[in-house]
Amino acid sequence: MIKIFCPKCGSILVPKEENKKRVLACSCGYKSDKEAVIKEKIEKNEKEVGVVEEEPATLPKTKAECPKCHHREAFFWEVQTRAADEAATKFLRCIKCRHTWRDYN
Repeated sequence: MIKIFCPKCGSILVPKEENKKRVLACSCGYKSDKEAVIKEKIEKNEKEVGVVEEEPATLPKTKAECPKCHHREAFFWEVQTRAADEAATKFLRCIKCRHTWRDYN
């Protein structure tokens, strides 16, 4: 493992290409003698969306047509599934057939 701090001055080493070889170099003039391999691992953080299994008496109702059975009344709730500066996602569940869908409007 290559250290990322300069052994001379303690500054952070930055990648630099020299003679078609990548090395870590410092602004004080220090250069590592080993070839630098730079990797970045990005882990995708999946967010889970809570699903309401039962309709408590506190869930509000709205007039919305179910895409499955065409009943015109549904329970609804909102969940912040995206960034905080974006609108919340509205979930609807048909009162008759219990089909659940999202409303992005």
